[in-house]
Amino acid sequence: MTTTDASRPTTGRVLIRGGLVITAAEETRADVLIEDGKVAALAAQGSSAADSWTAERVIDATGRYVIPGGVDAHTHMELPFGGTFASDDFETGTRAAAWGGTTTIVDFAVQSRGGALREGLDAWHAKAEGRCAVDYAFHMILSDVNESSLKEMDLLVDEGVTSFKLFMAYPGVFYSDDGQVLRAMQRGAANGGLVMMHAENGIAIDVLVEQALARGESDPRHHGEVRKVLLEAEATHRAIQLARVAGAPLYVVHVSAEEAVAEIAAARDKGLPVFGETCPQYLFLSTDNLAEPDFEGAKYVCSTPLRPREHQAALWRGLRGNDLQVVSTDHCPFCFAGQKELGRGDFSKIPNGLPGVENRMDLLHQAVVDGHISRRRWIEIACATPARMFGLYPKKGTIAPGADADIVVYDPHTAQVLSARTHHMNVDYSAYEGRTLTGQVETVLSRGRVVLDGRQYTGSAGHGRFTPRSTCQYLD
Repeated sequence: MTTTDASRPTTGRVLIRGGLVITAAEETRADVLIEDGKVAALAAQGSSAADSWTAERVIDATGRYVIPGGVDAHTHMELPFGGTFASDDFETGTRAAAWGGTTTIVDFAVQSRGGALREGLDAWHAKAEGRCAVDYAFHMILSDVNESSLKEMDLLVDEGVTSFKLFMAYPGVFYSDDGQVLRAMQRGAANGGLVMMHAENGIAIDVLVEQALARGESDPRHHGEVRKVLLEAEATHRAIQLARVAGAPLYVVHVSAEEAVAEIAAARDKGLPVFGETCPQYLFLSTDNLAEPDFEGAKYVCSTPLRPREHQAALWRGLRGNDLQVVSTDHCPFCFAGQKELGRGDFSKIPNGLPGVENRMDLLHQAVVDGHISRRRWIEIACATPARMFGLYPKKGTIAPGADADIVVYDPHTAQVLSARTHHMNVDYSAYEGRTLTGQVETVLSRGRVVLDGRQYTGSAGHGRFTPRSTCQYLD
């Protein structure tokens, strides 16, 4: 393949031969021709068209899957939280994403209390520009809903930041009351922006936190016990009703509880534009991890919290039945040493977040192996639907002529063991330490450039570009 400046489109032709091409729509044995960073054509293997193709670089995908690069629509690189910062920045985090077969992330720019949306967005552009190994886009966190920030929402939509996250949790930090939520939803209904909701009743949770600490219940497992299932379900219900009043669509992030899934399912059964996301930690981990001794449970503190194992079946059902549409990571890593340890003796001071951007595609392939989902559904929830949900499709999320050549050659048979010793995220533990998975990313192309070549990293900071987005494509 020709060598090019990372900031410019790849001009060489690449040919991927012999693999099983899997998209959300179909599986087909096809060769894929890539030119100028785009998918130029697909042709059935052995056809005269495929046999006539030549390229500077030919990748043999025999016995492999050829799949779209993953779209992780929920990451937090370098996020300030609890007096510290997420340990992955845009350089380390997007490099780890590439290792895990994710070729686009959508991160969250943060409006500071009292500040403008523009200031927050500019700050996140400065963090990311020139540092990303794969393409990136932004959502905007609204921390201070007022007349000025509502007007700014319109301007951000016009420049491709088309989704806005609000929090019913974290009073005093990110929290918005119901009136602020309603105003933001009304603005989104008018300008096409999609409101994303962290649905937990933070006011009630703070009462339970205070009471638990007063009783001397300070271990990590109590983080899950005070953030009760019913307070996630109640907030989800309330968010849905506010969206109905506003005539607005709603996307509920990191759904963890069976009762919250039921609220989303009931809304969708009414034909409402309500969407739900879950994350690998809720599908593969549980309160058993939060209860690990010697403060090890702190590694698993995130919000919404891990739930008892019996909730997992409802999440898998939700994914199979399309009551949940997307699996993102909520990647927000904090090292155990020096960061998670801030909460020794007080679980409420443990920084909330888990690492996962490198593991999502492999964990979901394991779900295929285990029979939870089909291969096409794997691609749907990890690539195509997040791309459609957040206005990136068909540039991202599929393999079709004209799409960006964000492509993964995936070995479905190789066994791997997840471990902090071998992962590429900038964090000192793995949430899945010692777990054996079947399947592994082998080669990754980002806009036609090989950034992972047979398990050798060939990417570079600065290749990834900011990607403006259109509005949610499920609302057209």
